[in-house]
Amino acid sequence: MRIILANPRGFCAGVIMAIESLEKALALVGTPFYVYHEIVHNRYVVERFKKFGVTFVDSLSEVPDGGYVMYSAHGVSPTIREESARRGLRAIDATCPLVTKVHLEAIRFAKEGYQIILIGHDGHDEVIGTMGEAPGHIHLVETVDDVEKLAFPPETKLAYLTQTTLSVDDANVVINALRRRYPHIVGPASEDICYATQNRQEAVKHLAHLVDVVLVLGSQNSSNSQRLAELARAEGKPAYLLDSVAELKPEWLTGVQAVLVTAGASAPEEKVQELVAYLERHHGGVCEEQTIREEHVRFPLPKELRGATVPLTVRT
Repeated sequence: MRIILANPRGFCAGVIMAIESLEKALALVGTPFYVYHEIVHNRYVVERFKKFGVTFVDSLSEVPDGGYVMYSAHGVSPTIREESARRGLRAIDATCPLVTKVHLEAIRFAKEGYQIILIGHDGHDEVIGTMGEAPGHIHLVETVDDVEKLAFPPETKLAYLTQTTLSVDDANVVINALRRRYPHIVGPASEDICYATQNRQEAVKHLAHLVDVVLVLGSQNSSNSQRLAELARAEGKPAYLLDSVAELKPEWLTGVQAVLVTAGASAPEEKVQELVAYLERHHGGVCEEQTIREEHVRFPLPKELRGATVPLTVRT
């Protein structure tokens, strides 16, 4: 079996920053330590931190007054920040800078009197945080059908933004529908979909034609991982999303001569290598890495953690 290992794959700069932030915060203050929502959308990453004593919460009411809490890479709304400050929580913000960019765009467009169309997935942590930046101004759409249901008068000032982890192709379909319906709509100065999401999608597009099946390492609640599997299927290849080799089903590989292995932006490399090793050992796999694009992006730790030593001082 030929194993093509896609590069780039796996952790992006925002995920690396968030994980390193949580590791450093734990080293500085220990437990109890709380994270609002999953630090990143990956089951193994979350379980690893749970073993270290981290508590992941979906409500700040679960954090005791004065406790340490970290905001996940997906960002939070102003109401969460306000509640945190009101209760004296010691907050560390590990929001990905590319998500923060979308938040700032939402604030700017709202201040300028725009109604904002946010293209994204309902209920996703990032979408919830972004919509919270400009309540009353942001309207969520996921599909072209949603665009057709919009009822803004022709003179309405309109702008669009996108969730950072969307399929580039799918987002462009919705953006084009918006532009057809509202030719005067404006968008961000630069694309909202993050570099890592685009690069991993580009790698699948370039490499899928070389294989019989595509295996994507990532969790089911990882939007960008789901998009990689969907993109492979759009290229005409069967594709499966799995957290680890333990979820691999033998029938997926029946008659397969070549497989593409990639990973979403929050999937650990160790899970990739475990899968490759299994394919080598049990299917006679020969692995080759193919690089589509180099990545050298790094994000700094949150300012509360840069150069910090015990005792850790954070804003409330």
